[in-house]
Amino acid sequence: MLFLALNTLGVPYPCSERRGRSVQSDLRGVGQQFEDQCAGADERARARPYADVRNSLMRSRIEMVMTNRIETSTPAGTPQPIGPYNHIAKVGQFISIGGTAGFSPTTGELAGPDVYSQAKRILESLRVMLQSVGSDLDHVIHVNVFLKDMRDFDEMNRAYVAMLGAHRPARTVVGVNELPKPGVLLTMNLTAITRQ
Repeated sequence: MLFLALNTLGVPYPCSERRGRSVQSDLRGVGQQFEDQCAGADERARARPYADVRNSLMRSRIEMVMTNRIETSTPAGTPQPIGPYNHIAKVGQFISIGGTAGFSPTTGELAGPDVYSQAKRILESLRVMLQSVGSDLDHVIHVNVFLKDMRDFDEMNRAYVAMLGAHRPARTVVGVNELPKPGVLLTMNLTAITRQ
């Protein structure tokens, strides 16, 4: 199996393996062709067991990681983070937005004392954040909701449908005992992709 995988990368089978294969499929002199090519090659194959392939694959992985650097930001028109973090982290076309509460970006106050107004404000802030990195609510993959009281589930859903319309990304709702600021009834975070 290993030899088959390596062969798809353009690496020849070891001669000892090729000999075994040629004996089993020796039709019209194919076996002799492999025997001629392999004369004296087994020692060279054992001396360098696929180091070139391994090194090439490692270089490819390193290059992929280096070209996909992490960009972080907190755009204008969104609440300021309450700790040492940015709201958005973006790698290539993938976007992650950290926990966001229902604070107004202009006043710094909660949008209201109820789940509906806080949930709607959160989703408005998430929309602004997504727009700042070339995305929108239609490109959300997954949403996490951290809800202080599960009796507010229906009101949270009402705000959610009002903001997301027909788009239904994957979602997880978790009941929590406490959130970082007084009066906060829920927070949300999400993952998304860019429009292009």
